[in-house]
Amino acid sequence: MNMYCQSAFHQLEIVIASISEMVGQLSDEDLALRPTEGKYSIGELLEHIAAIPAADGHITEGASKEEMERFYETVSMKTKDEILERLFENFSQLKAQFENYTEEHLYTKTTSWWGVTNTRFEWLIQIVSHMYHHRGQLHAMLVHTYKKDPEILLFE
Repeated sequence: MNMYCQSAFHQLEIVIASISEMVGQLSDEDLALRPTEGKYSIGELLEHIAAIPAADGHITEGASKEEMERFYETVSMKTKDEILERLFENFSQLKAQFENYTEEHLYTKTTSWWGVTNTRFEWLIQIVSHMYHHRGQLHAMLVHTYKKDPEILLFE
């Protein structure tokens, strides 16, 4: 694997480990907590986070809106165990996807269904950003709304 991709995957490992630690401190009942009406509950946010590596992996390959809608129809995780299992599976799938890319593949541009064009490597950077963004949301929900500070390191 390209050394820059290895570094990006190292960052994904860090964010996934910290998310896993936070999930481990929750009960399945906590998943129903919804700090803001009309926004994700903790469980819905975690379900979204767990789907990101697979969903964004499809986007990296130029999946159409219809393909993404079909993908999201298959996303259903209701317990902490299901969320963590899917998160780790989807991460492994994304890593295998990138391990098979040549340098040419990494620097080939693909376009998302909504019209954004990036190289596959740039999409990987977006995936890292996406994961850290939602981890920050989860941490803020737990700390500021529910006074459940997980007391974990968020960065190395």
